[in-house]
Amino acid sequence: MQVADRPINLNRERKRKQRKERERTAERNRALHGRSKADRERDRLEIERAARVHDGAKLGDD
Repeated sequence: MQVADRPINLNRERKRKQRKERERTAERNRALHGRSKADRERDRLEIERAARVHDGAKLGDD
């Protein structure tokens, strides 16, 4: 265990820790939701195309 050179302000450390956690959360949200309109449109079109291909491969209602 190391001894600190000088005392620390616990409120400041608590707030620093909260800011770091909020930044990590924001980074995860940007990665998850921060897609451009073109990316979303491309994915939507790909899903629609896959649905059409799947529907076209269905067998009749015999």
